[in-house]
Amino acid sequence: MIIKKTAFLLFCCTLLRMQTWAQEAPMLTLKDAVEIALKNNYNIKLSQNNKTIAANNVTLGNAGVLPKVNGNFASTNSRLTTKQTRSDGSVNNIHNAPNTGINYGVALNWTIFDGFNMFATYDQLKQLDQLGSLRLQDTIQRTVANVITTYYDLISQNEQIKALKGAIEISRTQLRYANDKFHVGRASKLDVLNAQVNLNTDTANLVTQYQVFKTSKIQLNQILIRDLQTDFSVADTIVVDDKLLLGNILSSAQSQNPTILSTQINRRLAEINLRQVKSTRYPQVAVTTGYTFSDNKTPAGFTLQQNQHGLNYGLTATINIFDGFNQTRKERNAKIQIDNANISAKQVQLNIEAQINSLYAAYVSGLDLIALGQANVVIAKKNLDISLEKYKLGNITPLEIREAQRNYLAAQSTFFAAQYQSKQAEITLKQITSSINIQ
Repeated sequence: MIIKKTAFLLFCCTLLRMQTWAQEAPMLTLKDAVEIALKNNYNIKLSQNNKTIAANNVTLGNAGVLPKVNGNFASTNSRLTTKQTRSDGSVNNIHNAPNTGINYGVALNWTIFDGFNMFATYDQLKQLDQLGSLRLQDTIQRTVANVITTYYDLISQNEQIKALKGAIEISRTQLRYANDKFHVGRASKLDVLNAQVNLNTDTANLVTQYQVFKTSKIQLNQILIRDLQTDFSVADTIVVDDKLLLGNILSSAQSQNPTILSTQINRRLAEINLRQVKSTRYPQVAVTTGYTFSDNKTPAGFTLQQNQHGLNYGLTATINIFDGFNQTRKERNAKIQIDNANISAKQVQLNIEAQINSLYAAYVSGLDLIALGQANVVIAKKNLDISLEKYKLGNITPLEIREAQRNYLAAQSTFFAAQYQSKQAEITLKQITSSINIQ
């Protein structure tokens, strides 16, 4: 009797805890979740900052096209004791004489020709800016896809919770029938105990599912960068877009996939690098000019004080005549890098096409399983209802009613899993083609 009361109390406490977990929390729509992630997510913020840096770098000055102007100032001071012996034999002694010199001015240095390297560098900066934009786009798409996948996973888990609650209600009904039959002598105590074990097992399964559901909530809160214990409820429907076509996805990936587009930019960057390497074969020509002021005082010199100011200008030119064959080596390596970029682009394209084909197979398979699973749930439910009625009348055994219950739960689980499988594949396919759109 004590064991029975203890088991009953534990069961009531478990149900009370589950009811607390199941209290209605504020609704978090998928659109709201995506908006929060786009606003708060750390990866997106980092990518946005990197994109801004790349855009800031696209300037003529950073490419070396514009001149550099510097202001210069120098002051020198000394105190010297000097002994001078002149040609006529006379000696001049100067003790602790101050010597000062001040030079200041403005200087301009401008490379006017560097073998077209400055123009190649400017093109390189623009390509890096485009690469930053693609990486930002890819980060946004990945984050949104992660939010959507986690959100629909929560919907699937919530549906599983509802199914387990239904199983508990059926187990309660079975226990009630078993008790009724036991009290009128139509069933043994063993049937009652088996029904109680089934109810406890279903309750334990629900507790486990609640824990999985709570863990997934924490994961979504982490993606949204907010308090991990923030409670919320989710929608109850998974709608799969059944209009995706493999040919359209493959075609869109060629022109929209960030990874494929990035390989094309990397190939252009390799070609630009070859231009930069070849630029050192040409002369490097620069002009210099400036205006200088100087004031020097030397008491021990032939000139006690000298002031100068004026314009200076010049032209410098250098050309690489021989550098130990390093120029040829660098050009060969630059050409190999172009070849590597082409190989990498083909490899990435093949990998993405393989990923698309695999995902599309999972997507189509999921659609077929959804249709089959939906029909199977209806059949399993009818079978369970009939089995319960037969058990009430004593026409079937407890094992048979339990088997009907398991079949119904399995049918529901298969249906939920098929929905999530198709939706997950759909989301990933749209992420690959940068076509995720939340209305």
